[in-house]
Amino acid sequence: MVVYLTIFIFAAAISGALAGGRGGFRLTVPKHLMVSVFEWFGEMGIFCKRLLRAALAPPYEFGELLRQCDEVGSKSLPLVALAGAATGVVLSLETHDSLARFGAKSLLPAVIVFSIIKESGPTITALIVSGRVGAGIGAQLGSMKVTEQIDAMEASAVAPYKFLVATRVLACVLMLPLLTLASEFCGIFMGWITNTLSEPISLRLFLENGFKNMLFSDFIPPTLKTMVFGLIIGLVSCFQGMRTRGGTEGVGRSATSSVVLSSLLVVLADVLLVRLILTIWG
Repeated sequence: MVVYLTIFIFAAAISGALAGGRGGFRLTVPKHLMVSVFEWFGEMGIFCKRLLRAALAPPYEFGELLRQCDEVGSKSLPLVALAGAATGVVLSLETHDSLARFGAKSLLPAVIVFSIIKESGPTITALIVSGRVGAGIGAQLGSMKVTEQIDAMEASAVAPYKFLVATRVLACVLMLPLLTLASEFCGIFMGWITNTLSEPISLRLFLENGFKNMLFSDFIPPTLKTMVFGLIIGLVSCFQGMRTRGGTEGVGRSATSSVVLSSLLVVLADVLLVRLILTIWG
């Protein structure tokens, strides 16, 4: 966990340096490095406060929320499904030979199901979404910032935090669990197909062996933790986009930093959430 935290601190500092222009490269000095990290967290806290205040106050932008759910959810589904299917194939190929050495090939369905549902599915889905959606949100809001469209919205009495930020963050939170379920389905199904090609087994028997020892408490926490991943992706991407400076070059930096920081925070949050889940549910 210390390694992840160190990586995140350096990434946050580099992101702040990039967002600050050419002179920001002087942040390699440790003192300025820590100042940049604390500035980033402070600005993020102010951003979250403004977002919460705007999101809770009526009226609510349900139409824009539905449009963002379509952007985040349905348009990410093919990529997420492909990643889940590839995960299932790789797990089936790798674990088949390993279990065969110990005479435990009958445990292959359970290994695939448990691995995908409890860890591989949620984490890979979050990383895929952070790459696609995070970059898109960062670039979109960044371009609106540098072209002063957000200032024009404020002048027109339209709250940008309500219309632009809150809808995107909530869409990420709502869509991540559904995308995770789709990824897990594709992974388990392709794991069965890969296993069937070497040793034929019916889908019903594969699922019975896979889910035989799985409890409801094994399924719910890993799925719900993806809501935290969605919150991280939405917050970081919108935050990096809204603080864009420097024209088109700044838009590129915002898109890049959105992907890097959201991915690193997802990995770090996964470590903490897994520990929390094990402590609460055992």
